[in-house]
Amino acid sequence: MVTLTIDGRKVTVRKLSTVLDAARKLDIPIPTLCHHPKLSPSGACRLCIVEITNIARPVTACTILVSEGMKVKTTSPYLERLRKTTLELLLSDHPNDCMICERAGDCTLQELAYFYGIRENRFEGERRLYTKRDENPFIKREPEKCILCGRCVKICNEVQGVSAIDFGYRGFNTKICTPFEKDLDCEFCGQCVAVCPTGALTGTMWVQKGRQQDVRDVDTLCPYCGCGCSLTLHVRRNEVIRVSSSEDTINEGWLCAKGRFGYGFINSPDRLTKPLIRTAPKTSSLIAHYSSLFREASWDEALDYVVRRLKSIKDSYGPDSIAGLSSARCTNEENYLFQKFIRAVIGTHNVDHCARY
Repeated sequence: MVTLTIDGRKVTVRKLSTVLDAARKLDIPIPTLCHHPKLSPSGACRLCIVEITNIARPVTACTILVSEGMKVKTTSPYLERLRKTTLELLLSDHPNDCMICERAGDCTLQELAYFYGIRENRFEGERRLYTKRDENPFIKREPEKCILCGRCVKICNEVQGVSAIDFGYRGFNTKICTPFEKDLDCEFCGQCVAVCPTGALTGTMWVQKGRQQDVRDVDTLCPYCGCGCSLTLHVRRNEVIRVSSSEDTINEGWLCAKGRFGYGFINSPDRLTKPLIRTAPKTSSLIAHYSSLFREASWDEALDYVVRRLKSIKDSYGPDSIAGLSSARCTNEENYLFQKFIRAVIGTHNVDHCARY
């Protein structure tokens, strides 16, 4: 363990902790844009600079490790002036379209500009403009809003292990792009969207569906497999407009493509909301009268019908004439109960599992 002093307060942390970790243990606010607790530090945004005794110049708190007896100052007129200048430089090449940006109200850059009172920018010059737009179906990429924090690159590489994007070009022309600048073609897990601190990455399905006003959050579980990932549904006017996940969950905020973007079925007009019971066709043409083969029923009627038919088939043809196919969308406990029902109640070993999502 290492003991150091931050803003006159002593704190003891583990070895190999960073100054930023120690400051957050004391709940001392230090602004950051590139830092994420699940990713390796890079010090790219330069906003977390602090002053340390016996070090001549400010250093980034997210990259420097603690040492015994270290004395740290996290705020001073000098540090705040440097941070504000850094923000102004970032904003000098950033679109000023917060009125229509999907991340307005949930944008770290916007929030920092608010706290530092940056209304006008004193830096003018060339701006990055990109005419090409990515045509992938899930993730909307707006490179003009990118601040080159590198979060998306790191999470794609360090967490997902996909490396679908990386830094391209050099100097002022540096940008985050795919190989040969082709359209994004990856797993579309959306982790890059989740960690982006600006509006550079958002969900295509979220555009103009709602931001903060009249949006309520509903915590639930992902229905796609038995992993039990926690979801937060953002609901506006009784319609799910986007999905996210908190870091304080069993899945630590990570989601797959289905969990993050596969919610369209919830509001689909074709979604089945009542049990259907097959009826005898009116004619021999099953294709022409396919819709007439099913009728809506209550759950009590449907379950009674299933019980009655299973008993009849078992009595007439034996238990091995029945088979059960379970689903990967169920939990492990539900699948266990299903196989127990097939084996113990029906009396057959004809039970299988699709093993897919």
